[in-house]
Amino acid sequence: MSEEPAITLYRLQACPYCERVVNKLDEFDLAYASRFVEPMHSDRNAVARLTNKRTVPAIVDETTGVTMSESANIVEYLENTYGDGAAASGAAGAAGGAD
Repeated sequence: MSEEPAITLYRLQACPYCERVVNKLDEFDLAYASRFVEPMHSDRNAVARLTNKRTVPAIVDETTGVTMSESANIVEYLENTYGDGAAASGAAGAAGGAD
């Protein structure tokens, strides 16, 4: 019996914002568990307990301890944590002239 993936994605069926996150997870070949939530915003108690919001998509990454919502934030997080963005963000910070 296999272990549960470290990343859990809370999502809605046919949600374009959720699919954006799914595409990024697939791009980085990251294992994740999908948890489909209630369509009615007011019924999304599982998401609200995790993120204090009822919006999806939302992810929980047990590897890093990160819990977040909003597709743009999640995609940026995945790129910076698992993709080429981890190396690029260090270079961008150096090129930004903050030092």
